[in-house]
Amino acid sequence: MPIKRRTGAVFALLTTSALLAAGCGGGESEEPAENELYKNPVTLTWWHNASQDGPGKTYWAKVAQDFSALHPTVTIEIEAIETNQLQRTRLPAALLSSDPPDLFQAWGGGEIREQAEADYLKDITDEVKAEIENIGSAAEIWAVDGKQYGLPYRMGIEGIWYNKDMFAQAGIATPPTTFDELNDAVAKLKAINVIPIALGAGDKWPAAHWWYNFALRACSVESLKKASQEAVFDDPCFVKAGEDLQKFIATEPFQPNFIATPGQNDPTSANGLLANGKAAMELMGDWNKGTLETVAEDKAALANFLGWFPVPAITNSAGDPKAALGGGDGFACAKNAPAECVEFLKYIVSPEVQKGYAETGTGLPVAKGAEDGVADPALKSILEATSSATYVQLWLDTAFGSTVGNAMNDAIVAIFAGNGSPQQVVDAMKAAARK
Repeated sequence: MPIKRRTGAVFALLTTSALLAAGCGGGESEEPAENELYKNPVTLTWWHNASQDGPGKTYWAKVAQDFSALHPTVTIEIEAIETNQLQRTRLPAALLSSDPPDLFQAWGGGEIREQAEADYLKDITDEVKAEIENIGSAAEIWAVDGKQYGLPYRMGIEGIWYNKDMFAQAGIATPPTTFDELNDAVAKLKAINVIPIALGAGDKWPAAHWWYNFALRACSVESLKKASQEAVFDDPCFVKAGEDLQKFIATEPFQPNFIATPGQNDPTSANGLLANGKAAMELMGDWNKGTLETVAEDKAALANFLGWFPVPAITNSAGDPKAALGGGDGFACAKNAPAECVEFLKYIVSPEVQKGYAETGTGLPVAKGAEDGVADPALKSILEATSSATYVQLWLDTAFGSTVGNAMNDAIVAIFAGNGSPQQVVDAMKAAARK
């Protein structure tokens, strides 16, 4: 996909991940007449990334069934695809073909700009004005040049999920608030023969997110904005992020063979280690609650020991210590998808459906009126942390677009493997941007 000028991928403080206030400008698409909708039989193909058997996958199936019950002319065929496969191979290939899915996972930011500029997406601006007003400024991440090409259904910040029982056994009284305290916690956990941090570097992006957070701490807001908007990576802070990562890796906080461990596949994956009491921590987004439950062999035990805390600050760093890395999941319709695709997307982000999504515990909703569905204490902690964050940076691979993002992730994983360098990450980003 071509890379052109990047979107502004840094979005301002979220009042909560579910409650944001702002609107988007109008577009040129025409809303279908009501009597044209649901007149003829239509089959919608829907690709999403809730691929593991669990509450998320079950809930999406129910949402599709409920919509078809309301609109009997619409049949929805679902394909659940693992995130890496969906984002890196299946979806790019499908969009290049003459038969892409009608509705599919969309991560916003630079990626949706690339897809919009390649003319793969349906302009839904006029049809979703009410939904944008309800969702607020989070919807802007799925807009390009004032036109709306998708909508989010989940939004939250990243943090560290942890085992409260293991912390207590290691004598860690409170969650770390600085990386010095995190390093101290790692040492204490090793002393009781516990794997401090589970890491799924086999899927690349879970490892890359550690570098993202070091960049968030090393770089000023202005540098991150310039990188997101202009694909300029000249600030020395990006090299420092790699240097800080190298120092952290040297403390050996991860499990053996972390470089080949998958992220979220089964009990042997990184989140399986945390879910089943074999590791004390994992860096992951708000959706992790649902994936942990999916791979947990004892869900009751998981519920008792699971906690969450924000990514720690780095003392005397140039970045904002109260900034957070975050983002969401959304859906977009293919350019030639039928009008019913947009109607189904609007249904997915409606407050009632969003509340049901929140009740699954698989992520934080975006629609006003759905926040009452958030009952899990850890997810409530994320809502509170989001509201207190001074600023939230969109996931860097999403913010920079797929070409830069994939090259960046590959170069970061090389550092974890011991055959890459901080400068090589920046060089890879610059080379990809020139394409």
